[in-house]
Amino acid sequence: MQEQQITELLGKLNQVSDEIAKVIVGQQDVIDELLISILAGGHCLLEGVPGLAKTLMVSSLAQTLALKFNRVQFTPDLMPSDIVGTEILETDHESGERFFKFQKGPVFTQILLADEINRTPPKTQAALLEAMQERRISYAGTSYGLPKPFFVLATQNPVEQAGTYPLPEAQLDRFLMFVRVGYPTEQEEIEILKRTTGSRHSELTQVLTGDDIIALQALVRNVTVSDELLAYAANLARSTRPAASNGLNDKEAKQSQSCCPSVVEHVRWGAGPRAGQALILCAKAKALMAGRYAISLADIKFVAPAVLRHRILVNFQAEALNITPDMVIEDLLAFVSLPNSPLQ
Repeated sequence: MQEQQITELLGKLNQVSDEIAKVIVGQQDVIDELLISILAGGHCLLEGVPGLAKTLMVSSLAQTLALKFNRVQFTPDLMPSDIVGTEILETDHESGERFFKFQKGPVFTQILLADEINRTPPKTQAALLEAMQERRISYAGTSYGLPKPFFVLATQNPVEQAGTYPLPEAQLDRFLMFVRVGYPTEQEEIEILKRTTGSRHSELTQVLTGDDIIALQALVRNVTVSDELLAYAANLARSTRPAASNGLNDKEAKQSQSCCPSVVEHVRWGAGPRAGQALILCAKAKALMAGRYAISLADIKFVAPAVLRHRILVNFQAEALNITPDMVIEDLLAFVSLPNSPLQ
């Protein structure tokens, strides 16, 4: 790809953020993490209390991309067939022969907004597992490929709220990033009131096509990473695992200088190898968004919370003390030794 084409693609990528800013006030880090997830070719889960514009953010992003978009509102009575599709009985009007035909569900799209995904029981949540991992659907012994590119952008309410079903760990791991959406600042909230209580209406423009996104994803793969930063990402992912995973008992772990005390005390399960892959891919996407073709230590640290928080399961003691995965990650980033010659 020529340098001029690359410059044009990166310019379009910046336009996407500008378009979303027409309707979303603030939340720049959240928007960046959404774009990082798409550029890295993964799925993204957004969590926040109701009213923080999670759905609006995803639908606005979809409007700026020339991709097929479907939205599924997850409810307690939603069935797997409501997502993947079902067979219907049809009749050939010429021969009178009756046959089953697969009617594709809303998952056959390029961007699927799974709204309030944890409002539906695990049986229905699991209907997305194969689609998210394999980019295909199997039904009645036949496989159906999904369009490319394909992304699941899901929203969920905090699991402490009534009427929610926590996502299984296997499905959480299919999400490349788990992004938390926080409350706006005072000035941002004033701006929200100005925009939403008047007659102003913003029209969003499509900026990126499917081919553009595929080209950007290829560019992400070509971003370089030093051996030191590869080692750092691997060490960061490995350090999330309890002592038993490294062949140490609790006493040895507490005495070991290679084990993060926060992990020893509070973590039940740590991140698997997929976390290291996600750290590098997301850091590459972050670097490309900044116009750089090599990742820095700051890129890894920026994406680490969203990549790791859903891959760390804290123990009962941590829950009793209100210790969250984010707190463990903060300790890990301070504990894990830096590479010898990081690109700052």
